[in-house]
Amino acid sequence: MSVQITVPALGESVVEATIARWLKQEGDAVKAGEAVVALETDKVDLEVPAEKDGVLSKITRQAGEDVQIGDVLGLIEEGVGAASAANGTGKASATPETTVPTPEVPPPAQETAPPEPAKEERATPVAKRVAADQGVDLSAVSGAGPGGRVTKQDVENYVRTQQPVPQPASAPAPVATSTPVASSPAADVRGETRQRMTRRRRTIAERLVQAQQTAAMLTTFNEIDMSAVMELRKRRNESFEKRYGLKVGFMSFFTKAVIGALKAFPPLNAEIQGDEIVLKRYYDIGIAVGAEEGLVVPVLRNADRLSFADIERAIKEFSQKVQKGTLSVEDLRGGTFTITNGGIFGSLLSTPILNLPQVGILGMHKIQERPIALSGQVVIRPMMYVALSYDHRIVDGREAVQFLVKVKELVEEPEALLLEG
Repeated sequence: MSVQITVPALGESVVEATIARWLKQEGDAVKAGEAVVALETDKVDLEVPAEKDGVLSKITRQAGEDVQIGDVLGLIEEGVGAASAANGTGKASATPETTVPTPEVPPPAQETAPPEPAKEERATPVAKRVAADQGVDLSAVSGAGPGGRVTKQDVENYVRTQQPVPQPASAPAPVATSTPVASSPAADVRGETRQRMTRRRRTIAERLVQAQQTAAMLTTFNEIDMSAVMELRKRRNESFEKRYGLKVGFMSFFTKAVIGALKAFPPLNAEIQGDEIVLKRYYDIGIAVGAEEGLVVPVLRNADRLSFADIERAIKEFSQKVQKGTLSVEDLRGGTFTITNGGIFGSLLSTPILNLPQVGILGMHKIQERPIALSGQVVIRPMMYVALSYDHRIVDGREAVQFLVKVKELVEEPEALLLEG
């Protein structure tokens, strides 16, 4: 009996995916629950498991193809032959006693099968796909990621170091006798490669262009004196870490400050639907996190009800999921306002692009000591530029400027966050 492998439900508003790669090939034995094919969507990557024990008898859709929910990807054949294949012998189910005198045959299959998943686990999902495309054995690649995890960059670096080595050695000999032969290695040595744009990168590109073409986007700037927050963190960090096992980060302060400002200026926590403005009375704050294929924005649900510790814990969990490639569609769903921190990469100033259908996004930047005028004197203070991009269709410039001033006031006087954040 054949069992179909189909594209599962992909989450809210996600109807299409791309086959990243097959984890099993035709003729391979599979077990129920074992991943057989990896899909990538515009939000997350996911693996489709086998529903039954058997053998992957047919692959109907190939890597790189776009598929939709319910599409058949392949077939798994059930039956005695399939079960035997899964056990590593063709006669195991017929005569169990005959396997006793010859135990040497099954052990090699069982001993050599586990190492492959082990090698796969030490690589990120993107690194696995790039390695498969380039024909690279992941066991030969050294990982520079957390815990020795192999990243996309590690695979690309490995490919670059491997390709040029054999080619220059053979190039000099043909040069003297044949110009056509010499021209090909010269082109390769320059290092130009082509890679298929991932579905997520394509979606990011489309949405960024859509945001600029659809919204009347404008950005206003201000600067924040981070002295009070830094002094508070210095005083409280040790006791906070002992109690919660977490350090106090800047993002929790800004999340609370943004919520306080959104309560004061509701149009920035809204969206446009047709000719109507939908004002939201809940605060689901998106936190932009850097991933291999571009920024992803997991969402803090009901962030106004979360404590500083809750926010820091959630952000830490999001970062770990991004590193492991385990973010779910639910983690990324919705959001009423977004915060992005380019400062962790060293950015001093930037203009963030709206995360549609949201109408506001706050950009944080690098903290840098600068001379400022304070009470008639020039003093050195740790300063941060902040940027608010907003949709001018429903947010006036006055509201946007006042919103950013409110964020500035709340961060510069952290105790106010207890009352208004």
